Amino acid sequence: MNDPDARFFSRIFNDIPHGIFTVDQEGHVTSFNRTAEEITGWRREEVLGRRCTEVFLSNHCDAHCFLRASIAEGEAHHDRQVTITTRDGRRLEISVTTAAVTDDSGSVVGGVEMFRDLSAVASLRRQVEASYTHEDIVSRSPAMRSVRDILPLVARSDSTVLIQGEPGTGKELIARAIHNLGPRARKPFVPLNCGALPDTLVESELFGYLRGAFTDARKDKPGLLSSAQGGTLFLDEVGELSPAMQVKLLRVLQEREFTPLGSVRPVRLDVRVLAATNRDLQDDVTGGRFRQDLFFRLNVVSVFLPPLRSRPEDIPHLIQHFVRRFSTLQGRRINGVSERAMAGLMAHTYPGNVRELENAIEHAFVVCGGSVIELEDLPPHLASAAPRPAAADARAMAPLAAAEAGTIRAALERHGGHRGAAARDLGVSRNTLWRKMRAYGIE
Repeated sequence: MNDPDARFFSRIFNDIPHGIFTVDQEGHVTSFNRTAEEITGWRREEVLGRRCTEVFLSNHCDAHCFLRASIAEGEAHHDRQVTITTRDGRRLEISVTTAAVTDDSGSVVGGVEMFRDLSAVASLRRQVEASYTHEDIVSRSPAMRSVRDILPLVARSDSTVLIQGEPGTGKELIARAIHNLGPRARKPFVPLNCGALPDTLVESELFGYLRGAFTDARKDKPGLLSSAQGGTLFLDEVGELSPAMQVKLLRVLQEREFTPLGSVRPVRLDVRVLAATNRDLQDDVTGGRFRQDLFFRLNVVSVFLPPLRSRPEDIPHLIQHFVRRFSTLQGRRINGVSERAMAGLMAHTYPGNVRELENAIEHAFVVCGGSVIELEDLPPHLASAAPRPAAADARAMAPLAAAEAGTIRAALERHGGHRGAAARDLGVSRNTLWRKMRAYGIE
């Protein structure tokens, strides 16, 4: 290669610390840089001419391929998180950016994907998540106290558990706490979102398959049931399963065995199953949308999570928790939120529950330029709905006062009305507690 520009491009292409590959319109790999080799374990000569779906085995290849979408629509996709399978069979989280490739006339001739390894970030996230116990369920409300109290008892058993609650109430957090408090804590915790995949993919993801089981099954792939052996399988959105998949899941739970696709040999199952849903499965059973026998099999122990709007006294504690968590994950030093920001966060009704609050704090971490989150750092729908400084201070502080009063009532209830114990729980003096009780009219 004598062209200086070509040599320069080749050096950049291979030295850039991101994996890059290109494909033609049919998805055949036409180039593959050195970093892509290092991340995936595939050598360039092994992948050239092959379909990228055969190389990456991504969880988005069949459902929604961002590269294929860029080629078809001409739109770029930025920083989309996907999971691939490396050459040696490891699952790896990566962030991908895709775009269409055009010729001099503007016609699309293929696509390009740039990706980076998220294993370091994923490892830190797993360390944080793996440490979840019932102590990480941040709540001082009586509504959540029964949930916290029952978790250690539930964790000691091997029974299936059905966790119910609105979207965003923290059902997976409860499932992880049950796993981490129990005897299977050192074994895998494997989640599957049943509502995110079509039936065929749910089946192959759950049971796995052998080489040749179907078109494009070029090598064996273990399923999530195999990955969870000895540990816990968490079936999120279990109410979204089709009738056919409900039958197959019921058989797994009854027989304690499963058969990978393309195999004739059943595999014995040693897995605890936890399930979650935001639907009323009892109504679905009555309406014929969910099998009654599967409902009874899943609902051996039931845990219900109340929505955040019914426990506003938890919002300040959750905010502190998320600020500490994102400070750890992002390496930032943010001390908390301002009073105006707190008032805005308290005034919201949270249809998305705890997840919506968490997303709001994460958004604030992205745009916050100081050490304290201000009202303007919150998502627009929260910042615009918050009381304005021009309004009366009492109106701006009303949500804070309501939360404080609720927290005091909850502490008194926890300690049977004993003011000294409640004051110690809240970290204030008896005089301060008594003064606030009189101010809020608490008997």
